[in-house]
Amino acid sequence: MDDLEAIRQLKARYFRLLDTQDWGAFRDVFAPDLHIEVEHEPPFVFDERDAYLTALQPILAGVRTCHHGHTPEITLTAPDRATGVWAMEDHVWYPNGATLHGYGHYHETYAKGDDGAWRIVSLRLTRLWVDQTHPTAG
Repeated sequence: MDDLEAIRQLKARYFRLLDTQDWGAFRDVFAPDLHIEVEHEPPFVFDERDAYLTALQPILAGVRTCHHGHTPEITLTAPDRATGVWAMEDHVWYPNGATLHGYGHYHETYAKGDDGAWRIVSLRLTRLWVDQTHPTAG
């Protein structure tokens, strides 16, 4: 498999493992020194993979998600480094009936480890638009 396809497969695993909440396998998608930024109020920023996963798991407990990535722009910058931008769409269903439907982009960097596997080193999620519904009091 060539490097571009390996990075596309990596991102496909990211989406699937996040949506199925397979946290053990999801951890392996990232480099240990992961830097992550998600547009959110307040901002969601982490500089280490395990700290990010520790924070994310309780946030998504009981939440259903569906993430899609489209039209990747991947550039190999060195034999073991790459950058990528993915158009994204996500849909989130909360236990209280609220929903979120977002549209935006993932801006990422990747590194190939000594084991030959590509991993996400940095991830910045920007949103162009968010549709939200809130449950009505009844």
